[in-house]
Amino acid sequence: MKVLLLCGSPRKESNTMTALERCAEKIREEGLETEIISLRGMDIKSCRACLTCAKTGECAIDDGLNTIIQKIKESEGFIVGSPVYFGTARGDVMSALQRIGMVSRASDRFLKWKVGGPIAVARRGGQTATIQEMLMFYLINDMIVPGSTYWNILFAWAAGEVEDDKEGIETVEHFGENVAKLIKKIY
Repeated sequence: MKVLLLCGSPRKESNTMTALERCAEKIREEGLETEIISLRGMDIKSCRACLTCAKTGECAIDDGLNTIIQKIKESEGFIVGSPVYFGTARGDVMSALQRIGMVSRASDRFLKWKVGGPIAVARRGGQTATIQEMLMFYLINDMIVPGSTYWNILFAWAAGEVEDDKEGIETVEHFGENVAKLIKKIY
């Protein structure tokens, strides 16, 4: 059993990546495999609503997202982390989620019953709006989102600063444990 984690930060030394790594560590401790994929360096385009995916099961846009979609199909869990930009998730993160959702809904509904949820990291604010924005992807795709001790939000700006948010780190670690435990019960 495997959980795929998607990092939406463009930074090389990313607080979002650190949060996902801490989450993934707890998932592995529960006996599941993890893989973290970064959107850094990718040029993710927005969905064109061409509906090619309804015929082929793949997105018509060739920017690397189909490789990620295949890895999601092979996983039981899917977690997405995004930094907050101007109060919401990065645009490329939402473009990726919208296209992944469109491919799933237009083809074989591969997202149904996958376990996961969003994680948001910001310097000052906007995490709650970002969580809510990304959460829509999970709920409309018939996915299962376990809780934690708080929302999966962290405060950080400078590289490594996320480690100072002890409660945020504990929250995403506990979330990772819950994702893994729920996957083990379902599958």
